[in-house]
Amino acid sequence: MKNTVAILEHPGKMIIKETATPEPKAHEVLIKVGDVGICGSDVHGFQHGPYIPPKDPNQTIGLGHEMAGVVEKVGADVTKFKVGDRVCIEPGVPCYKCEFCLEGHYNVCPVVDFMATQPNYKGALTNYLTHPEDMTYLLPDKMTMVEGALVEPAAVGIHAGEMAGDLLGKKVVILGSGCIGLMTVQATKLMGAAEIVVIDVLQNRLDKAKELGATAIFDGREDNLVEKVKEVVGQYGADVVYETAGAIPTAKMALELVKRRGKILIVGTIPGDTPVDFLKINREVSIQTVFRYANDYPKTISMIASGKFDVLSMADKYFDYQDTQEAFEFSVNNKSDLIKGVIRVAKLD
Repeated sequence: MKNTVAILEHPGKMIIKETATPEPKAHEVLIKVGDVGICGSDVHGFQHGPYIPPKDPNQTIGLGHEMAGVVEKVGADVTKFKVGDRVCIEPGVPCYKCEFCLEGHYNVCPVVDFMATQPNYKGALTNYLTHPEDMTYLLPDKMTMVEGALVEPAAVGIHAGEMAGDLLGKKVVILGSGCIGLMTVQATKLMGAAEIVVIDVLQNRLDKAKELGATAIFDGREDNLVEKVKEVVGQYGADVVYETAGAIPTAKMALELVKRRGKILIVGTIPGDTPVDFLKINREVSIQTVFRYANDYPKTISMIASGKFDVLSMADKYFDYQDTQEAFEFSVNNKSDLIKGVIRVAKLD
């Protein structure tokens, strides 16, 4: 079987080159890749290189970790899958030995091998890849391949919702309505939030947030924004504020919008130092970072398959695999015309 891989030749330039087809180990499956979602971290990697640069400057950098495909071959000891099964993958492979893994929090495993980042920087933009059986999941017949690829960002939103605890009747503000913000909108709605206010600067994303369950939307450039939001959530602010944009200004805004004894959840990846004025939140406000997901894939798949969680309508731009360079350029330059891009390595449904 011929195999190719899309790699980051240098920031701003993706190339596709031939590579060997991997052979599955005993507990691995070989997957023919179908659809791959373009994550914000992929776009950052395309523009600037990985968030965590490799130690070896000659390291090959792959991109993409939101993936679904079809099982092409199974390792000798695989029992859960057979050739032809439609699957998606959880892209992080933990060690299963450290204290965090043993406690069930494998998402924070110190040596997790997460796709498109350290230590191997292996991306999903390839024709064939191998993956451990226990981090591979069968897709229900009613789910499309695109929905399978978008299980990964949906799981981020569901994990973020769960990290806030009881949301029934609570008032929530979500800063940022990119893919993860929109997934968080749906998760908090399903968990019973009474008010879901979304703030962004792109109207197409705000409109989608409203469609998916936001009760109020605001342009982040409006004057007196904090006061306007508090007219919706109450004079003291929101019970829970999610930062999903991965930006210092929105992280600072969260301090203005959270109520006393409320919670701020940092879901976005914020580079650099973020000043925190603790005088503004020294009324027993909790700040919690959220990192990926753990043990959330089965419920996420079930919720998408049931129709309760909509990921399909978010995928509004598709690119062929050979147009990977164009896909990333479009993602960088056309954010007002894009919610979620998907690269079709192979059309499998």
